[in-house]
Amino acid sequence: MSQYFLNYLDELESEAIYVLREVQAQFQNPVILFSGGKDSIVVTHLAKKAFYPSQIPFAFMHVDTGHNFPETIKFRDDLIKSLEARLIVGSVQTAIDEGRVVEEKGKSATRNALQITTLLDAIADNKVDCAIGGGRRDEEKARAKERFFSHRDDFGQWDPKNQRPELWNLFNGKYFEGEHFRVFPISNWTEMDVWNYIKKEQIEVPSLYLAHDREVVWRNNSWIPNSEFLVLDAKEKVEIKKVRFRTLGDITITGGIESEADTLDKIVTEVSAMKMTERGNRSDDKRSETAMEDRKKQGYF
Repeated sequence: MSQYFLNYLDELESEAIYVLREVQAQFQNPVILFSGGKDSIVVTHLAKKAFYPSQIPFAFMHVDTGHNFPETIKFRDDLIKSLEARLIVGSVQTAIDEGRVVEEKGKSATRNALQITTLLDAIADNKVDCAIGGGRRDEEKARAKERFFSHRDDFGQWDPKNQRPELWNLFNGKYFEGEHFRVFPISNWTEMDVWNYIKKEQIEVPSLYLAHDREVVWRNNSWIPNSEFLVLDAKEKVEIKKVRFRTLGDITITGGIESEADTLDKIVTEVSAMKMTERGNRSDDKRSETAMEDRKKQGYF
């Protein structure tokens, strides 16, 4: 009798698909939080597999800060069109214009934290009871505390000490009126797993992940892309470097790394030798030791 083995990528894929199907079974109005980054792209690919040959049963939600990479927005729009899916866009600029949030000022200003109010407003306005994200435990120490099913109270806040046990991967998605869940199907994946899976499945990703020539400024120990939103001081100068981005966020806070990795094979080789987490080049995470956890407790992704 022959034996059947799954390799580790197949096991991770199977686990994520199981989580996505549990979401469909337990919630009334789930959405996929889509940023245009590699993790949300992988979650989208997994959702296609989970419900094939049907269409993905979830709408997509994107919080648009107004400071996105143009390449990210184009990739988002092209993908949503190809999937024939519904896209919900929450606008940080609209929240600023309406006085819901106050924009930061100065050289290090960012709209990252302003996404919290916009996200919670979009969840409430669309009566979303579950938001599926691409967060992974290896990214950052606050995200390492997350369960697959992450409960949020009626203020959208996360209490890491008040989460539900998930013994034997049994998930409790019950909630009271006004509460919701964030669900992370690829929690157990690493950056290396993501890239190996993208390579294996030949998943298209934004060109930003591949090495390319770009105008950048050296700031906070990383190469920040030059853009109309970047405020330069007298000592900073714009240079052209061959860079790529390991993670995608606002164009004002996402640092690139010098790289020659312009193919998936080269990216996999490069990532295998990395000693710094991919969020090490995100200036929003450098504001304090607990920057990510503080934002998550307020309702961040």
